[in-house]
Amino acid sequence: MNKIAYVFPGQGSQYIGMGKDFYDNFQESRNVFDQASSILGIDMKELIFKQNDRINITEFTQIALVTTCIAQAKVVRKLGFIPDVCAGLSLGEYPALISSGVMSFEDGIRVVRKRGSLMDNALPAGISTMSAVIGLSGEEVAKVCNDTKGLVTVANYNCPGQVVISGECKSVEEASEKLLEIGARRIVNLKVSAAFHSPLLKEAGQQLLEVLNEITINDPDTPYVSNVTGEYIYHASNIKELLSRQVYSSVMWQQSVEKIISSGVKTFIEIGPGKSLSSFIRKIDSSCKVINIDKVDDLDKLQEVIHA
Repeated sequence: MNKIAYVFPGQGSQYIGMGKDFYDNFQESRNVFDQASSILGIDMKELIFKQNDRINITEFTQIALVTTCIAQAKVVRKLGFIPDVCAGLSLGEYPALISSGVMSFEDGIRVVRKRGSLMDNALPAGISTMSAVIGLSGEEVAKVCNDTKGLVTVANYNCPGQVVISGECKSVEEASEKLLEIGARRIVNLKVSAAFHSPLLKEAGQQLLEVLNEITINDPDTPYVSNVTGEYIYHASNIKELLSRQVYSSVMWQQSVEKIISSGVKTFIEIGPGKSLSSFIRKIDSSCKVINIDKVDDLDKLQEVIHA
């Protein structure tokens, strides 16, 4: 069997009903949803499966996504598809850490609950924003950000031709105008509560470190790749610091995928709602095999891994 990477999506991929068919069909998945409900004192079935507005509030989005991703990953692993490396985009780094044995699900979901709350309340509404830039390289976007007054920075290096910027509203607007002038195909304003992955959230990242210092962090059983460095992490020693910095640092997703590919991994299993990471990975290297697991029916695709 080819080397396999588990990859997990970030905030924005959530939807009402995600993971319900896994809950209905697999005891392993039911256990995860029920455990999260017990740990957090929140009815996760009501939050995730029934129509409500909380699912798109960062404080609740993050726990909902991590719970769903782990509930699905348990089934993928049970079927015998064991990862050689794990990674995730932004919030997705947490199910990657849990799948890598770095932290327990109980500790991980508690940290994510606090992370979501800290990020949701980090800044007053209306002073900061994020926008996706389509059609320019990361280097081009970073240069414009550096040359723009005020605070605007690259938040995500997603894939060739798709970069997200983050910062003060006026600075993001000014940078967006410059980016269009130098050839960006379009700028997409994102619906977010604050400028995630920018220095404006440094205080939230530092507060998160206090939470992380209360839990046990282990050496990974399975290597994972850090958002902050785009490098493999094999030891527990600096993981807490990296997770603190991740809140206010650029997400090096393209660099992470390139690092994974360079280590001989050519098969990626995207576990969680949506297909965003599958799209990014194909744009990074079209020769990779990418399988997304969102619905129970998607599990049939895993046979492709065996026969690859």
